[in-house]
Amino acid sequence: MNGYEITFFTVQGHRHKGKPVGDWLVHLAKEMALTGATLVAGSEGFGHHRRMHSAHFIELTDQPLEVVMILTAEEADRLFDRLNREGVHLFYAKTPTEFGIIGSPKL
Repeated sequence: MNGYEITFFTVQGHRHKGKPVGDWLVHLAKEMALTGATLVAGSEGFGHHRRMHSAHFIELTDQPLEVVMILTAEEADRLFDRLNREGVHLFYAKTPTEFGIIGSPKL
């Protein structure tokens, strides 16, 4: 199948409607019955403001996070329509990709 790999970049302390944005995105993907979403925690990084973000032992609010989704074109359109309606502010990368499943499931 063809579609998009969409990666959202945020930090643990970024919130939308009182919830951490990374968690909110994963739950939104499930609510919308999208193919799937994975929340990935980073140890350090920096963004367009050139400010370092990192996970600290005591305080994790500045920990970098990525939410990765592999979606069909229709799913991506629905997701971005919803994000626009929600008014959430996020940086993302959207890359065309081919995806599928190989092998047969083990019973």
